[in-house]
Amino acid sequence: MQLRDEIDQDKVLITAWSSSASADMAGALAGCGFDTVTVDMQHGAHDEASAFASAKAIFAAGKPAMLRIPVGRNDLASRALDMGFEAVIAPMINSVADADAFAKAMKYPPLGERSWGPTKALQMHRSHSPESYFAAANRETLALAMIETREAFAALDGILGNDGIDGIFVGPSDLSISWFNGAGVDPRNAELQDVLAEIGRRTREAGKFASIFAVDPSDVPGFARMGYRMAALNTDPGIFHAGAAVMLGKACA
Repeated sequence: MQLRDEIDQDKVLITAWSSSASADMAGALAGCGFDTVTVDMQHGAHDEASAFASAKAIFAAGKPAMLRIPVGRNDLASRALDMGFEAVIAPMINSVADADAFAKAMKYPPLGERSWGPTKALQMHRSHSPESYFAAANRETLALAMIETREAFAALDGILGNDGIDGIFVGPSDLSISWFNGAGVDPRNAELQDVLAEIGRRTREAGKFASIFAVDPSDVPGFARMGYRMAALNTDPGIFHAGAAVMLGKACA
C-alpha cells in the first residue's frame, strides 16, 4: 500500500486533517499536494458514513487515507481497515494494556485478533488479491498510538515494544495539559520541546514511526530534526481560513 512505501523512504510526510463531515472536502485536500489525509472522528464532525465516503474520495485523488478513531473505539479501527484506510490513529493510549487492545484490533493473527472481511479495501487496493492482502496487511496497515499524557510518556517503551504498534502520534496540546497538571494549553512550551524530542528519539531507536500534530507549520522542520517523519498541519477550516487570508491580502493590497 502507498503509505507504508512512503514511510519506508524515511522522508517527512505531511498530512492534511479533515474535521468537516464532507467527503468532497477530504478529496479536495488530497488534491492539494499533501502526502496523505487524516479523517478525524475524535474531535472532528465525521460520523462513520462521512468517514468511509472520505476514504474513497481521498483514494480517488491518489492519496492514502488515515483515520483517527474516537477514544476506545477499537471496533471501529478494524472496520476502518476493511473500508480501505491505510492507517488508524488511536487517541489516549495511556498504558501498555491500551496499546495491546488497539493492536489486537488492527492486526491479523498471530499479532492480533482482527477478523476477515476487507471487501471494500480489496476494491480500492486492486494490486492485492485476498491472499496477498492477508499476507501483507499486518505490515502495510499502520497502528499509530497517541502519546498525549504523562501516563503515556511513562509507558512509552512498553507501548513501542508491542509488535502490533507501528508507531506513535503525539498530541502536543493534550500532552501540555497533562504535563503541566492542567495549568493551560501550551504545546510550544520550551520545556515540552525536550519531552517531544525524547519521544521522537526513543521511537526511532525502537525502530518505529514517529508522527505529531504541528500547531504551527513552522514547527515541522524542528520536529523532523527530533526524528518525526509525519506532521499534521492544522484542520480543514484552518487551511481554508489561511488560504482565504492570502487571497484577500492579495486582492486588497
